[in-house]
Amino acid sequence: MQSVSKPQKPPVIVSPNSFLAWIGKIFLLVIGLFAVYILAINLFDKPYLFAQNVINGIQLGFVYALIALGYTMVYGIVKLINFAHGDVFMVSAFVSFFAVERFALHQWPQRLFPGFNPSLSTVIGTVTTILLSMVICVLLAITIERVAYKPLREAPRIAALITAIGVSFFLEYFGLLNFVFSARYIPYQRPFEVVTWYIKDGIHLVESGVTPPDGAITISNILIIIIFATILVQIFLQYLVRRTKIGIAMRATSFDKPTARLMGIQVDKVISFTFAIGASFAALGGVLYAIAYPSIRTLMGVYPGLKAFVAAVLGGIGSIPGAFVGALIMGQAEAMTSGYISTPMRDAIAFSILILVLLIKPTGIFGEPEKEKA
Repeated sequence: MQSVSKPQKPPVIVSPNSFLAWIGKIFLLVIGLFAVYILAINLFDKPYLFAQNVINGIQLGFVYALIALGYTMVYGIVKLINFAHGDVFMVSAFVSFFAVERFALHQWPQRLFPGFNPSLSTVIGTVTTILLSMVICVLLAITIERVAYKPLREAPRIAALITAIGVSFFLEYFGLLNFVFSARYIPYQRPFEVVTWYIKDGIHLVESGVTPPDGAITISNILIIIIFATILVQIFLQYLVRRTKIGIAMRATSFDKPTARLMGIQVDKVISFTFAIGASFAALGGVLYAIAYPSIRTLMGVYPGLKAFVAAVLGGIGSIPGAFVGALIMGQAEAMTSGYISTPMRDAIAFSILILVLLIKPTGIFGEPEKEKA
């Protein structure tokens, strides 16, 4: 009688990815311990400096969140990394600059009605300037989507990715022309006065030309506006996606485009709307960023755009809460690196975070692995 051989177990193969993941975890642990050591020393030595860096990181993080939302929404719908998104951010800053500098749009109520309340005029004029920037950027994003991305809808992803990089380069180097935006750093005229307070033995107003005392923590009204605007955008976007018909159509298109078409959803319009809403958020972020850091240039959208992309990947690209959380982490990482290590290292740290995330958890904090559709 012939004996039946037992099935042999397949040989255990060590995946290179798992090995790299362990290397990444060890490296991340070392970096984390070093960061905790540096922060602990400075927290006890100069707590006010630590608090100031936290505030600076919050301001940056909330701006990055406005940009990251566009990345994560577009990727969630069409699986495309829109690298031109950071340049839409740049265009919005320049639109608001020309609106304020050349047309004094931020003062239009008081110019039309001389007796109008100056404070209310500034508020209305600033909102009008922001809305104008958002409208221009929405039209730009829809044009880019229709001209550059829509013809490649069924093409391999690499074709659309290369096209996105090409569109980004076109916007940047077209803007560098002297008759467009030029290559200069341009001082940005703020549409309203930035008011600063310092906290030390109470809250005090910083008067013009006066330096806050040592050991004080400073905050400004632009920080409050950025936080308020970003939270409002998050609430609006969650309501839009979860409670409205267009939001349901966006989720259906993200899950399965052919089936969404069979259900009567106009997929092309949904995609254009997604580009438009993402561009409007980036435009809001561009204006607020220019007000907070009043110097603009044509390449100003490159690094904020890339860091917002890293934030979206860190939080889980395709996840709206993930983009917000990832942006806050990126803001803190950049502020702490600038405050305790060196300013040039902040960009290196940002992209190191991207590498570590891709090695350890490519889906990000809130991302989930893609499941095969039946």
